[in-house]
Amino acid sequence: MSVERILLTNDDGVDAVGLRAMYEALADDYEVVAVAPIGDQSSTGRTLSDEVDVREHQFGYAVDGTPVDCVVAGLGELVPDADAVVAGCNEGANLGAYTLGRSGTVSAAVEAAFFDVPAVATSMYVPGGEDWWKRELKPAEFAEATRATRFLVEAADDAEVFDRVDYLNVNAPIAVDGAEVRCDRAPMRVTAPSEWYGMEAVRNGDGRVAFSDPIWGRMNATDVPDPVGTDRRAVVDGEVSVSPLSVPHAAEPNAGLDDLVEAYANAD
Repeated sequence: MSVERILLTNDDGVDAVGLRAMYEALADDYEVVAVAPIGDQSSTGRTLSDEVDVREHQFGYAVDGTPVDCVVAGLGELVPDADAVVAGCNEGANLGAYTLGRSGTVSAAVEAAFFDVPAVATSMYVPGGEDWWKRELKPAEFAEATRATRFLVEAADDAEVFDRVDYLNVNAPIAVDGAEVRCDRAPMRVTAPSEWYGMEAVRNGDGRVAFSDPIWGRMNATDVPDPVGTDRRAVVDGEVSVSPLSVPHAAEPNAGLDDLVEAYANAD
C-alpha cells in the first residue's frame, strides 16, 4: 500500500506552529488533511468525548475535542480513506515509557493503530530546562522533525515496517539553536523508550499537591540518566530518535494466574 492521503493531527491545536510546519513539509508530496483540536489538548492521553463540534479550517478541520477525538472523527467520518496518520509536530519532546499513555500526540497514533492505519507521532525537543515551554518557536526550528517524518512516511511504508509494528514515536532535536542553523542532517537512531521514572509530588500548605518532572533539569549529555539506545539519550546526543511501538495492553499467556483461577472457586 502506498501512502497518498495523510490525516494530520496534534495536541497543541490546529493553529500551532508545529502543525503548520508539518503540513507544509508534507503537502508537496501528499494530500494532507488536518483534523486537529481547536486549542491546546496536551497531556489528555486517550480521552474520548461523546461527540464533538467540527468546523472547517484552511488545513482541513478544527475539532472541539481531544487528539483521540480527532482521529476517531477523522478516520471514522471526515477522512476515512487516509492511508496514514501523522501526529505533530509536537512542541516539546515525548520521551520515556511513562509519557506514552499521557501524551495526546502519541495517543493519536495509538488510536490510529486500532483502525489498522499506520501512524507516526513526531515531537521536537526544545532546550531550556523547566522553562522550555515559554520559548516562542518558529517553523524553521522544526526542520529536523519534519524532514525525518517525511522520510519515514515514505521509507517505512516501502520497507513494510508497519507490517511488524503499529506506530513510530519520533523525537527530533531542534534545528535552530539561537542564531545557529544546522547545515548537516541529524543522524537517526532506532531506540526504545527510556524506563527512567522520577515524577515528584509535593503537598502544599493550601491542601493541594503539586507535580513536577525533574528530568527537564537533567537534559544534558553529562547528567541525563539514560544509556545509548534509549529515546532520551538519542535526543540529548543530537540524534533523531525513532521508537517502533505496538498498541498497549497485550495479554500475557498464563502469567501465573492459572492456579489462582482454579483456587478462586473454593476461596472464601
